[in-house]
Amino acid sequence: MSIKTLHQQSICELAAGLRNGEFSSVDLTQYFLTRIGQLDPSLNAYRLVCAEQSLAEARAADDALRSDRSQGPLHGIPFAVKDLFDVAGLPTSAGASFLADNIAKEDSAPVKRLREQGMVLLGKLNTVQLAYGGVGINHDQGTPHNPWHQDPYIPGGSSSGSGVAVAAGLAPAALGSDTGGSVRLPASFCGVTGLKTTVGQISRAGVFPLSWTLDSVGPLARSAEDAAYLYQAMQGVDDHDPTTSGRPRHDVVSNLGDGVRGMRFAFAEGPLFDEAEDEIIRVVRKCGDVFGDLGAEVFSIDFPSAAFVKRARSVGVVTAAEASTENQCYLQTCPERIDPVVLRRLELGCDVSTADYLQAYREMLNLRKEAAGALKGIDALLVPTTPVCARPVAVVDASLESYFEVNTRLIGSTSIGNVLNLCGLSVPCGFSSDRSPIGLLIYGLPFQEQKILQAGYAYQQATDWHGACPDLGWAVEK
Repeated sequence: MSIKTLHQQSICELAAGLRNGEFSSVDLTQYFLTRIGQLDPSLNAYRLVCAEQSLAEARAADDALRSDRSQGPLHGIPFAVKDLFDVAGLPTSAGASFLADNIAKEDSAPVKRLREQGMVLLGKLNTVQLAYGGVGINHDQGTPHNPWHQDPYIPGGSSSGSGVAVAAGLAPAALGSDTGGSVRLPASFCGVTGLKTTVGQISRAGVFPLSWTLDSVGPLARSAEDAAYLYQAMQGVDDHDPTTSGRPRHDVVSNLGDGVRGMRFAFAEGPLFDEAEDEIIRVVRKCGDVFGDLGAEVFSIDFPSAAFVKRARSVGVVTAAEASTENQCYLQTCPERIDPVVLRRLELGCDVSTADYLQAYREMLNLRKEAAGALKGIDALLVPTTPVCARPVAVVDASLESYFEVNTRLIGSTSIGNVLNLCGLSVPCGFSSDRSPIGLLIYGLPFQEQKILQAGYAYQQATDWHGACPDLGWAVEK
């Protein structure tokens, strides 16, 4: 393996290189730190880089490897986290400059578990302010630059820096959170793999909240296999997050390569396809041919739950009400420092009455029950991750109206998964005519992460869309 292509390698490939002595964790960490220094001034993926701490952690990882004290397959591998995740001694700004002094006393649960596996933290990644937006624009701390375009294009949000960092090879993997699509949107727009987990599978303790009902934690990585290893390490019961109660760890790695023969995959017909651009529909439908060739049964179903969710108040009401409650102190003390697009959404949440919130919540629970019945006997749904490809920032951000129009359209497929509490995996499946990545969203029933990861792995073994890397010569020269 050439040191020049380390950023193109999967976690599993890097782990093999570490075990074989081709390079050390210090070598690997320094490689990514150097690459960050060269490219991130143009890409703005990172909020902060903790170089000295990273190299110290890498030296400790190397010492453990030499002493035959490996913590597992992730040992010595660098990673980065969205700036919602507490890291002891570092600020958690949640994309807001007014939170620059919010210093964490201890690691969030997901960071703690990955560090226990011997992973090395590179730094914290930019996000939409207060994690409230699917476009990925941040008027306060800056918008990460989608690496597939020289001109500024939206990266997807709110885990915008996470998607950009992985796509540009500034980290082998990154953590994000997903309330309405915030892992899957940047994964799709940036051409990487993103896993939205079922609420309760990974602890959210120490992760800056947006919606206590819908927030979930998930990884962004180069492959479904990498995502599986990261998910495996983070899942499990945590007394500090009651949603994890009674959710035992489950193995998603051992059977990852069992294939999809005999599995039943359904295209979810209706608004999830009807509202997508033609070239996205064509690319996503071709994925069915791949699964069919691999032995899966692929067919179409009417999925009325999608239409019901889009019409239901639960799509926006629950998030808006909870987000405004979570951020009430900032609305009262420094509204002028809140990004205008975020402020408008929070103010709308303040107008939600208790009766409206409870009605929307009850409606959401009923929709979940109906969807579970409709998907009985189906292993996964196949839909476009986004109905449109990445757009120029200048076009999306021309006015508040254009921003909200695009944001509402973007989350059409993804927010449905949050309302229905589905798990979902976005995998790259092709490109548009202007070389923008297109994502396939593989949905599974709640707590069925093993199935969708198995499907994603099989798809990526048969295709190489996830291996594509953007040409970043422009970023170095800038």
